[in-house]
Amino acid sequence: MKTISSCVKDILSSRPFLEDALSRHIINYSALAEDLNPLISKLLKKQVKSGAIMMALRRYNPPISPKLKSSLSNIFSHLGDITLRSNLIDYTFQNSNTLINNHSRVLKKIDKDRHVFYAFTRGIHESNLIISSSKAQIIESIFPEEILLAKQNNLSSISINLPSGNTKIVGLYYQIFRLLAWENITLFEVVSTTNEFIIVVEDHLVEKAFSVISRLKTIDFYKQ
Repeated sequence: MKTISSCVKDILSSRPFLEDALSRHIINYSALAEDLNPLISKLLKKQVKSGAIMMALRRYNPPISPKLKSSLSNIFSHLGDITLRSNLIDYTFQNSNTLINNHSRVLKKIDKDRHVFYAFTRGIHESNLIISSSKAQIIESIFPEEILLAKQNNLSSISINLPSGNTKIVGLYYQIFRLLAWENITLFEVVSTTNEFIIVVEDHLVEKAFSVISRLKTIDFYKQ
């Protein structure tokens, strides 16, 4: 059975920015209760009082527990190197029977070049390839028969080395995405391995994105 408290929880869970602002105590409870009243009344199929909604908002406990805050603070304080790479180009190809074979040919071409950036991700219907723009000619000579769905120049990547055990921390990536979103930074691509997280952004956003990522090490989640 739905209650005012369960409605408040569902609404805040679906609006992470609103939940975040509420946990920081920077939202007027009374004004928010008035704003949510029509929606909650509709969900409960009866008119409810804004005072009852305001009480539910004050009692709402954000999902980040003290234990999780401690884990997040510990992980971010032990982040490894942050590496910036520029002059990247992104290709998206439609999947085909020959795409993987061509991918292998690319690897053979660039195998001895330790300075080249290369990332290949295969989805169900399409595959994405990011490479240093200096190697663009190799890609375009090997993939001429493939169906190119998209191509983007002027990209940069920011790579973060994560401490071991990061895969056990709830909300780790969410915290990174949240901070980037607050700064209006659009992510062009995201690539990750077990202990490395890479974001790819357009060149005009890389300085702002790098600043956000660099601040991760100093975040105090107990003040969030």
